[in-house]
Amino acid sequence: MADPYSILNVARNADEKAIKSAYRKLAKELHPDRNQDNPKAADRFAAVTQAYDLLSDKDKRAQYDRGEIDENGQPKMPFGFGGAGGGGNPFGGRGGFRPGAGPGGAGGFQGESGDFSSIFDELFGGAGGGGGPFGGGRRGGARPQPKGADVTYRLSVSFEDAAALRPQRVSLANGKTIELKLPAGVETGTQRRLPNQGEAGPAGPGDAIVTIEVQPHRFFKREGDNVLLDLPVRLDEAVLGAKVKVPTVDGAVMVTIPKGSTSGKTLRLGGKGFHREGGARGDQLVTLLVDLPAGDAELEKLVESWTGDRDRNPRAGLGV
Repeated sequence: MADPYSILNVARNADEKAIKSAYRKLAKELHPDRNQDNPKAADRFAAVTQAYDLLSDKDKRAQYDRGEIDENGQPKMPFGFGGAGGGGNPFGGRGGFRPGAGPGGAGGFQGESGDFSSIFDELFGGAGGGGGPFGGGRRGGARPQPKGADVTYRLSVSFEDAAALRPQRVSLANGKTIELKLPAGVETGTQRRLPNQGEAGPAGPGDAIVTIEVQPHRFFKREGDNVLLDLPVRLDEAVLGAKVKVPTVDGAVMVTIPKGSTSGKTLRLGGKGFHREGGARGDQLVTLLVDLPAGDAELEKLVESWTGDRDRNPRAGLGV
């Protein structure tokens, strides 16, 4: 390792504050989590950390300045071992950063040096929790390997299937075909995450993220959790009443048209709408539209002979 003062770019007479400031700047710049595409950054990060470990310890720094230890903290004389720290540590009781124990090394950050912990808490939000620079609350552990990339899909779902929550078959890029359950309240933009169905990675596969698109319908419309339908009826069905087939998202059902119904009358079919979170469903609202045939001479003759209620103004409520 080069001279620790040069690595931190500080003068040999720099005080503790200047050394800590220089290290903070370099550590933030070279941290492996911010340089995943630059493997050389990890080596430089280890070097500046080792340099800071030596210079931030007054005893080590003094030994280095006197020429008693080298840049790696190793004694230059044979009698430096067995000091007060015990356990073969020539630098006293502090564990510090062991040479060669940088990112990915077996040693990692060891011992009880609270200085590193406080600096990394400041730089990276304290995410490590355990005092190490790589997060995860593990002392001495290597940086966690990444999972594979997520893979995104767009799934087109019919209006009826979305309302009834019918399962969908999805073919994935990895060759698998799965059955996807639609969630209550599904709408265009709803996403479903399929764990471990993405690309492979060192720590396992990523996920598949499916974005749902509910297709519009040619006669159904959606309003919140309700389904709207305009239902054409004949004049006789409206005047005399009738039982007619009405389409719903669950299939056709028989509905009674009340006698004397007019265009705009709305019938409610309970539980034929979209599913709500919690289990309940919206309704289907059926609006009647009286459909008159064009050019029907018999109907025209009937109406001409009709004398009842000709004086009634159905538009009176509109002020005209």
